[in-house]
Formats: sequence, structure tokens, C-alpha cells
Amino acid sequence: MRSFAWDLAFDRAGIVGKTLMIKNTPAARLPVSNTELTVRRKFLTSLLAGGGAFVLAACGGGGDAASPDAVADRYRRGGGGASNPSGASSSSGASAPASASSPASASSPAGASSPTSTQGVLLDTSFGVKGDGTTNDRVALQRAIDGSIGQILLITGKSRIDVAGLDLRTNSHVRFASGASIKLLAHNTDTYEILRLADVDNVTLESPYLDGSKELNSAKSGEWGMGISINGATNCTITSPTTINCWGDGIYINNSDKKSNGYSTNITVNSHHATGCRRQGVSIISGSGITFNSPLWENIGGTAPGAGLDIEPNDNTAVFQNIRIVSPTTNNCAGGGINVYFGFFPGPVNKTVSISITGHTDTGSPGGSFNVQGLQLNGYVVNGSITSANPVWKKTGLSLEDWDKNGPTVTVTNARIG
Repeated sequence: MRSFAWDLAFDRAGIVGKTLMIKNTPAARLPVSNTELTVRRKFLTSLLAGGGAFVLAACGGGGDAASPDAVADRYRRGGGGASNPSGASSSSGASAPASASSPASASSPAGASSPTSTQGVLLDTSFGVKGDGTTNDRVALQRAIDGSIGQILLITGKSRIDVAGLDLRTNSHVRFASGASIKLLAHNTDTYEILRLADVDNVTLESPYLDGSKELNSAKSGEWGMGISINGATNCTITSPTTINCWGDGIYINNSDKKSNGYSTNITVNSHHATGCRRQGVSIISGSGITFNSPLWENIGGTAPGAGLDIEPNDNTAVFQNIRIVSPTTNNCAGGGINVYFGFFPGPVNKTVSISITGHTDTGSPGGSFNVQGLQLNGYVVNGSITSANPVWKKTGLSLEDWDKNGPTVTVTNARIG
């Protein structure tokens, strides 16, 4: 196999030197050629409105001001050509697939014990949870979470809750039985978190099935309805979560809302499935030691960005250290399979990033496979590396836009396109 090391040199775009390297890629499968370089400014807006695919592009710009929600704000800003997310439409086919149907009927496992059990497994029904698919179980479920700390809480039925959501606690261990689920009741709000992990430690979640009921939301705009929200949490493991039909993101990871310089650390998510979510399958806004193993993010769209995974800081307080995305699969994501946007990151605190993506498969996303965008240093320091190794991208390769030459090196190794 021939080896290539390709460096861009576009003074107008501010991308000069060894910013991008494409290595060990067969000539017939190189993501782009020099003749394919184009200038584009409104690519996400047009794609969300049903535009076509794109290739590696270089474009000047930048200089966005920070905001409380950078993910949303960069699609509202003036002068950039991006529209308000309330006006963004999802691409064709970005709806929840048949596979996103409710899980099979739940049954309590044999031998499951009462709150006084010495086996350490407590049934949600012991705390008054009905799980009948009709009753608002939020208060009873919160009572069950609070009363099972240090033991295993087993969710057994099909619970419905209102948009106030549920707070997990330090040392919570919540397991969903086969077929068990939590689904939102009808609502009218653009903001909710079905499960919150806020400033907690040592939380274990097993097989949560969370339905954001976007079809029951009468809100007309916004994008802040999350399946699982992780803010300033540490040492948490989530295994086989399913998050469907969320108004915003399936999983959202960010800094603490209460503690200065408190960011999420040592968060591992295994086999996440997000489908039918409007904004993202996952947003990583800040974190250290964040690992996703074998996720599937698909059918994402309805408001921008509409990505399978969006790695995007709100401001200079964010950290991106040891972010590992292992064997992700993305499909039919209106704004792209995996996006990295650093427009709001530079600031007075120097930053070093480490983002590693291995074995990414995109089977066809209207917004492209892998987009890296928006970094203009303006005298500040952001360095480190962003790597994608052994990706298989069905239609398009890497898109690099507005990326300062002195920023983190972006490296793609052993890519296959088509």
C-alpha cells in the first residue's frame, strides 16, 4: 500500500504547514484531490435543508463570540450565513427507524428482592413505581433512586415521567430489566433532562432505555431536551444505553453547573444507541477521560447541527483530554457523522487537546463523515492532536474548514472512501 503525507497550504484560509496529514491511504481512495478543494460557507445550513454532500474545503472566517450554548449559538450568529435552528429542517429520511420501537415487555427477574433484601437488589415497584405505561412515575422513581444508594435499583416496567426528570446520586447503580423503559409524557418545553448525573461520583447505569417523546412535544423551537445529561460527574459507567426521539441530544457531557473548574472525568459509555434525536446523538462540550465504545448514532436531524457526535466547547473553560471514540458507527446524520468545532475554545488559558477516533464507519450521512472546523486562535494557544485511524466513509472524507495553522494537528490514517 502506498503511503501519502499531504499538507495543505492555503494562506487565505489560514491553513499553512502541517495542519492536516492523510497517511497510508490508497491513491484511488484519497478523500480529496487538489482540484476538489472548494470554498464553502453555508454548508451545514444547506445540507440540513437538503443540500448535497461535500469534500475537504478551506474557508476563511472565524471570530465568533462565546455564548452560554455555543452549539446552538453558532447557528444563530450574524455574518456567518447560518440560520436560526428554529428554521432548520431535517434532511429527508432523518426520522426514527422502525428499529427504534419500544422494547419488549418487561418482566421482573426471578428472585428479585424487596428493599430489605440482603442481596442488594431493590425493585422499583417496592417504592410505588407503577410502570404501567400511563402513570406519572417520576416522584416514585426519584424516591427509589434516593432509597437505593449503594445497592442495585432494578427498573422493571414501562414508566412515564414528566419533564422535571430524575437525579442520580453518588453511588447510584440503576439497572433496567429487559423491556423496561422511561418515556416522557406529553409536554411543551425545549429543555429537559430525563436522567441527570450532576456532580456525582461512582454511578453505574445498565441498559437504560429512554424515550424523549419528541412526537408529544408541542414546542416549536429549541434543542435542549437531553436523554442523559452528565455535568461535572466522575467515575461513571453507562452500558448499553438507548436514547431515542430526544428534543436535543441522546447524551450530553459538560462541566459542572455549580463547581468552578469542575469538569466531567472518567466517563465510559459502552454500546450507546441514539436514534431519532433532533440535535445530536452525543455532544461532548468538555471532559477528561471520556470514552465511547462501539456506539451507533443514526437518523439524527431536525435542528442544527444534527450530528452523530459533536465535540464542541462552549468557551475557554472547556477541556478535551483523552477523549476516545472507539469503533463508532454513524448513519443518516443530517449535519455529519462526527463534528469537531472549536470556534469558542481559544481564550486566556492555554489548551492542549487529545481526541482519538478509531474505526469510525459512516454508512451515509448527508452532512459528511468527519468535519473539523472553526478554530481561529487570534493570538491564543490551542494545541495537541485530533486523529482518526482506519475510518471507512461511504461518501465523503474529511472536511477541514477555518482551521488555524497553529492549532492541533488533524491526522487521518488508513482511510477508505466508498
